[in-house]
Amino acid sequence: MPRFSANLGFLWKELALPDAIAAAGRAGFQAVELHFPYETDADLVRDACARAGVELLAVNTGLGDITAQERGLGAVPGREADFQTQADRALAWLRRAGGRMLHCMAGNVTAPQRPEAFSTFLRNLRHLADRAGDVTLLLEAQNIRDAPHYFLNSVDRAAELIEAVDRPNVRLMFDIYHVGVQDGDVLTRLQRLLPLTGHVQIAAVPSRHEPDEGEIAYCNIFRSLDQMGYAGWIGAEYIPRQGTDAGLGWRGALTA
Repeated sequence: MPRFSANLGFLWKELALPDAIAAAGRAGFQAVELHFPYETDADLVRDACARAGVELLAVNTGLGDITAQERGLGAVPGREADFQTQADRALAWLRRAGGRMLHCMAGNVTAPQRPEAFSTFLRNLRHLADRAGDVTLLLEAQNIRDAPHYFLNSVDRAAELIEAVDRPNVRLMFDIYHVGVQDGDVLTRLQRLLPLTGHVQIAAVPSRHEPDEGEIAYCNIFRSLDQMGYAGWIGAEYIPRQGTDAGLGWRGALTA
């Protein structure tokens, strides 16, 4: 049976983070994952998770300069020092809050930067992985419709980078929404890349709403993950059609 975590970057977004964690626990989630929680004290998050009976899974590294529309810094040539500073901050926050996975955001690059961006991200990830200890670093490909300049725009390219990094604590975050929009052939790719996968995320394709609509038959996805022996978490990272609580019926409907 699938184990679902609530991604509080999208779910209960109207609540303060400790209150959103409590709401996730009341709704029956046993884990949460966050986007950019750094304005909330890590001790408050740890305590809120303990009270709610949920596990903190993951956070993202920082976006960089939001006014410049940066989307992370991991693959951006010339920003290596800034990436390591942000990653160290994220690692320290994550450890204090009790989490165990860090999504390393690649960032936006220009077309001329792309050849150098791969080697930049490779060096940054090796350096970070060697000091991350028991924290798992996650890489996620993002589709070009939502993120046209993002360096990692193919799940196969992300897998290539993970294999090149060659560190056991660098894994793939297989986001089925992004893969469905960008690459398609989701089940074949999922089966091939599962040995590299540390986390799975879901949302409807193409709307990014609850996973009970759209092109992906998630009941088949969940059944296939069970058959493949996937024992990790599945992150509910979708934009609710209305309120979060009103849309949670998909969990029972798709796993019956």
